[in-house]
Amino acid sequence: MTNTIRRAFAALLTLTCLGALSAQAATGVQGPVPPAFQNRLMVGLFEEAGQNWMRDSAVPWDARYRYFTKGWADNWGYGAHDGSWAASFFTETKAQGYVPVVTYYQLFGEAGGGEGETLAKLKNASTMRSYFEDVKLLLQRAKTFGGPVIVHVEPDAVGILQSQTASNPNAYAAIAASGMPELAGMPNTVAGWSLAFLQLRKAVGANNVVLGLHISAWASGKDIAFNSLTDPLQPEVDTVVNFLKPLGLGTNVTGATYDVLVGDPLDRDADFYRLTQGADHTWDMSDTASLTSRSYNRYAEWLRLWNQTTGKRWVLWQIPLGNFNHLNINNSGGARQGYKDNRTEYFFGASGDAHRRKFANVGVVALMFGAGAGGQSSYQNDQGTDGQPYLKQRAGTFLNAGGLLLPAAGTTLPPPGGGGSTDGGTVDAGTPPVDAGTDGGTRPDGGTDGGVDGGTRPDAGTDAGTGTSDAGTPADTSKYGFESSAQGWSASGAALSAVSTTTAKAYAGARSLAVPFNGTSGKGTVAVANAAVYSGKTVTFRFWLPTGSKITGVQPYALEGAAANWRWTGNWIAVGSLQAGAWNNITVKLPSGSTSPLYQLGVEFQTTGTWKGTAYLDAVIW
Repeated sequence: MTNTIRRAFAALLTLTCLGALSAQAATGVQGPVPPAFQNRLMVGLFEEAGQNWMRDSAVPWDARYRYFTKGWADNWGYGAHDGSWAASFFTETKAQGYVPVVTYYQLFGEAGGGEGETLAKLKNASTMRSYFEDVKLLLQRAKTFGGPVIVHVEPDAVGILQSQTASNPNAYAAIAASGMPELAGMPNTVAGWSLAFLQLRKAVGANNVVLGLHISAWASGKDIAFNSLTDPLQPEVDTVVNFLKPLGLGTNVTGATYDVLVGDPLDRDADFYRLTQGADHTWDMSDTASLTSRSYNRYAEWLRLWNQTTGKRWVLWQIPLGNFNHLNINNSGGARQGYKDNRTEYFFGASGDAHRRKFANVGVVALMFGAGAGGQSSYQNDQGTDGQPYLKQRAGTFLNAGGLLLPAAGTTLPPPGGGGSTDGGTVDAGTPPVDAGTDGGTRPDGGTDGGVDGGTRPDAGTDAGTGTSDAGTPADTSKYGFESSAQGWSASGAALSAVSTTTAKAYAGARSLAVPFNGTSGKGTVAVANAAVYSGKTVTFRFWLPTGSKITGVQPYALEGAAANWRWTGNWIAVGSLQAGAWNNITVKLPSGSTSPLYQLGVEFQTTGTWKGTAYLDAVIW
């Protein structure tokens, strides 16, 4: 083939893919955002249980993930086989202000071999019985925990099973034959193995659990991300989708489907592969890169086709942490040790705002960073050319500014600066101009545009969010006035100490609820259970913002229970739109059809720095 023909062929493929991108602009992103993601682009890290780097980083991370390998159920032999280790991880993670994410990676550790014996293990009834007893135990612990838990099911397993079964989802597996009563109605097939996670969630009643199905970029038999670069993407997507529909992407006997897809852009730093294996795993960061190149554009198009085909959103997981300032040596903890990569720079570098929006528009709801093996780059020592921790500094700026509101189904976000005001590169201004909630457009947007968002964002106060000074102490007739007690309100999260009723401030009556900040950076939540707020009501909180605080944002919210699939409705408000040293009105509007009583009504706070002080809540009405 001549160079001219090659160029023409590449151009044709690129134009075809660009036509698909134009179609996206017409149809928008597909599928709901599960409530656990709070309708913002989630940013999380891998961290071992018991470690506190995330908590001490002064960054309001959204999620914390950890592998659950064979042995987790009894703390690898150091405890009873009761799942208490998982319960501790959930509680510890929530106390630090994060959503716990479980990477469930037990199958390859079961007796009988490794990845090559995956299908053989599924055929063993005894193995499947003990395996799914542990899955059930995990879901029971998650249900008891009560808060959102994301469970990422067995990385690469379904890709391996597609290969080992020659794309036959009806290949034998001992699922009903395992003897577990909860699985008696499941098919004895590979599809039944995947459906068992959905069935056990239903049987246990763990409706707070989000289940993620791992999608390997090589599952079709062609590695679309690194090697098979000129192959059209849609046929490869269809090959895997058709295999996975019976496994829980399509209608099935459980009555449920997987909530999100999970992908891993690369399991090690790109230059680790270049230096140790001679393989090029670096993606072209250019926004004009051909879709037939090894590039972010190609990967984003693959994600988009999956989203359009399945109606599922994406979690990107175990994203490498290298940047171009790394030393390309094994990481033993010294400054800049580890291997070069460009994935943190793509999402949080100079064009990070545009790139985050681009990936949100193809369905991405979360970015989870972590090393996939020892010796790789890590967030603890990833100094950039400015000498500052690269991801901590840049993700911190993004998250402290409020993050990025996700596009609603059928819409896309505009380019940076495409509407409204900016908040560190996180303006939402969705297309069309409605909020991007998962509840029919009733969830307020998280921008800092003074409450102007096509009429859907409640104003942050009755005076355009600037607050009103307390001109006296009128009688307190509110639902929660804290006149005699804290009325069941309590604090959680690393940033807060216990709340109490106080006479130090009062919007109405003589008392309010004191919310003490203890000097720890991060998130904190003050909430009450079983508030009887009815459908469509707007809840107003009076919030005293102390002068000189390090509070960067507040979010009044309502969390419904299992009957509403744990729907979250919140209203992120940047502190810059509020008045310090005064009472401010902050509001959240419940969606039409919301359930009552609420599982939780409260306010989430984000702080930075080591500030100690007290904020106050009072006169909560609806």
